[in-house]
Amino acid sequence: MTVAAALFLVARNLPVRHGFTLRSGGVSEGKRATLDLGPAADAGADVHENRMRLARAAGLQADRLVLAEQVHGTAVVRARPGVLPEADALWTEGPEAWIGIRTADCVPVLLSSEDGARVAAVHSGWRGTVARIAETSVAALACEGTPPEALRAAIGPAIGACCYEVSEDLAGRFAGAFGAEVVRREGDRPRLDLRLAVRRTLVASGVPETHIEDVPGCNACDATRFFSHRRDRGGTGRHLAFIAPGLVS
Repeated sequence: MTVAAALFLVARNLPVRHGFTLRSGGVSEGKRATLDLGPAADAGADVHENRMRLARAAGLQADRLVLAEQVHGTAVVRARPGVLPEADALWTEGPEAWIGIRTADCVPVLLSSEDGARVAAVHSGWRGTVARIAETSVAALACEGTPPEALRAAIGPAIGACCYEVSEDLAGRFAGAFGAEVVRREGDRPRLDLRLAVRRTLVASGVPETHIEDVPGCNACDATRFFSHRRDRGGTGRHLAFIAPGLVS
């Protein structure tokens, strides 16, 4: 994992332009200071400026960014310029678009074929994780001709098991679905390891474990580098996990 232009983190294993944004380097103010990159629609002037800064740093064209109206579901949609679908995962190929999903605690997942021709961005909150949106995304790429064993995956910063307290009911659901190791018993309430659940989903979907990289960071722990909806009790900014097809030369 490396830091690019102080605006985003990148994984070493992805062969394409991509990143998981940090909260510094933008122009937003207040609880959204400074590199707020949400919402998908009806964004203010500050968010538009932040997107321009990100695009320049990533070497991409801001007007080709395609986002989705995220609804904590499992829809995986091909990105179409000028279209804002209700979906929590996007995929694309070719030069017409680069894609991104927004997070402020949920797990961002970026997928790329080994040749960089086909990519996906996945938003996996607890609902998406237990519904296995990562598996659905891998299957969607397989239908387009990229088998799971030919994928590279990066799991980005999210709220960590150190901070993500949940109910006993939700902890039980996750333990039953992904194994007891995704639940930690520290203090009065159980805590979820969403990243581990996502990793296990990817492996069960056929992505080799050696092809999956974790880009570290707990959003709730680190207020300097990350936004966190839970820590800030709403009203916070959004990160962008973005990816573009095409091998980096």
